Order: sequence, then C-alpha cells, then structure tokens
Amino acid sequence: MIRRWNGVRLTDDLGSGAGPLFVDATEIITAPLDDVIDSENFTPRLLALLSNALVWRESRLLRREFDLGTNDWRVISALSIRPGATSSDISEFVAMNKAVVSKSVNTLIARALIVPADGKRGSRHLYLTRAGADMHDRMKPISLQGQEIVLADLSAEEVRQLNHLLTRLLQKTPELSRAADTSVDPTEG
Repeated sequence: MIRRWNGVRLTDDLGSGAGPLFVDATEIITAPLDDVIDSENFTPRLLALLSNALVWRESRLLRREFDLGTNDWRVISALSIRPGATSSDISEFVAMNKAVVSKSVNTLIARALIVPADGKRGSRHLYLTRAGADMHDRMKPISLQGQEIVLADLSAEEVRQLNHLLTRLLQKTPELSRAADTSVDPTEG
C-alpha cells in the first residue's frame, strides 16, 4: 500500500512489521489507535450526522428556491413563533451564534421580510412583514419534509418516545456549558 502525506509518497511497504513513519521530525500514525470511540454507538456523532444531513438538504433546497439559507429560515421560523423577539432572543431560542443571527437578520431586513422596531442595535424587537409571513409559509414544507423523511420508518409512538428522549437530553445542555466553564486542565496541579 502506498501512503501519501501532503501529496508526498511516504512508503510503498506498510506490512504488519513496519515501524512508524517520519516526515521531517513528525511521526505519522498509520494504524488506528487501540483506545478509540465506538463511532457506531457514540450518540453525539449520530446526532451530528443526522443534523448535518437535514441541514445540508434543507439549505440546498432553500437556496435554490428562495435564495435564503437554513439560518435565515431559522430566524423567520423563530419570529413566526415569537413575534417581537430580539436577535439575542432568537440566538438563544434556536441555539445559533449571535453573529450568524445578526447576519441573517440583516439579510432578511434587506429583503423586507422582517422589520426592526425602534431601539438600539441588538436589542431591537423584530417582526415578520406580510412578505416574511408568506415566505415562512413557502419555506415551512421544505423543513417539514426533512422531518418526514427521517421519521418515516418510525411509528407514531416511537416518534413520541424519540421526542420525549431528545427533550430530556436537551435539558442537560446547561450542564454541558457549566462543565466547559469549570473544567480544569488535567495537567494543572
């Protein structure tokens, strides 16, 4: 087997007795490590793969149909549920970075799909326009269809159980933030 690193041929003989490879002073690991995550049963990976597939599909369709993306859809959807929310409210509600929300808000204002109330930037209350509400109604089926695709093989009871379990898992997210904020470097005293 021929291995390459940055396009440079490393070796053509990686038999079981082959030792480590070196490029300059860097050792290249050519075999899987012994103690690794079971990728087929690691829940965060499975959730991320599913989420990424849904977002990728949705984003492609929304861009093609409306020249808007998933982030824009999330802002529109959030305002359909919570009229008058601020950018910070939306960021928290849909778990998106504030800068990403801000970019979408500016795009949607420029397209006259939302309008800000008077107030200082970032704390302005945002509302859908009639065109924004119409856009919501046109975008919503794309999002719902993605859900239908991934849930098609589940019974109504399994969907209910899945949503219940996901809701329970989401209740743990504040602990993830706290753990990240208070984690200690194991190499420190």
